Amino acid sequence: MKQLEGAFPVLVTPMFESEEVNVDGLKSNIEHFIKQGVAGLVVNGSTGEFASLENLEKLHLMEVAVEQVAGRVPLIVGTAAETTKDAIMYTQYAEKTGADAALLINSYYAHPKDAEIYEHFKAVANSVKFPIMIYNNPFTSGVDIGTETILQVGRDVENITHIKESSGEIRKVRDISRQGKGHIKTFCGADDLVLESLLVGATGWISVAGNIVPRLATDLFNSVQQGELEKAWHYYDQILPLCNFLEGSGKYVQIVKRAMDLQGLAGGPSRKPRLPLNPQEEEMLKDILQQLEQYVVI
Repeated sequence: MKQLEGAFPVLVTPMFESEEVNVDGLKSNIEHFIKQGVAGLVVNGSTGEFASLENLEKLHLMEVAVEQVAGRVPLIVGTAAETTKDAIMYTQYAEKTGADAALLINSYYAHPKDAEIYEHFKAVANSVKFPIMIYNNPFTSGVDIGTETILQVGRDVENITHIKESSGEIRKVRDISRQGKGHIKTFCGADDLVLESLLVGATGWISVAGNIVPRLATDLFNSVQQGELEKAWHYYDQILPLCNFLEGSGKYVQIVKRAMDLQGLAGGPSRKPRLPLNPQEEEMLKDILQQLEQYVVI
């Protein structure tokens, strides 16, 4: 079992202008990130447009990513679905394919209650043996899972080992990190709160910004782990404008894909109804990339 710790870019799903998946582009992107020294990778997440992908596409992307990573870094696969039955199917397939862990959010349309979320997570985790990282994102799913529910399912289900906490509530990150010791570890899922999250006990970061500046994201995490806080703040000051842009734009997928294209990597369009960046957003992105020129590959 690989250790899940560090900055893990949550990858885009590259596409051609036809909106068909660019499999070779995903493979080349994975090589780029591994060469940049990332701690791990995530596919089929929100940044990967999992809700816009067909079932067979998601299964194929799992296979491609596992084969390309080839065990060099931990690979987490998003296995979210609206129903528990489908989430079990995706999660079992991820385990069978050779992923190192699954990332699992609650139903994102039904707005389930905490008791239903608990049973959903438990049923999916009990269907496999590998680690499950549950996911709290009220902005996507419409539900802010209660802290005690998160802690309880971590205590009760052995292979629910981590949570990606994206509520934007730093007190929640603190309480889960401290009260969940020995049962569940916290990954930051809010790019604009990453340093704060690490300082209150998070042990990892599922990073959108890490697609664009993987080495900077890695350096930020490592500096905190090494107790070099002045250096950490220096890195945070550099990456924070990008993080704020991603978190506040409503177009984080399009921003990342455009940034990938500008760096000669595989991005492409997003599936509609997502529209490309407008001229103002394009200019803002280019300005931010210019400020980060030592970390991008333009």
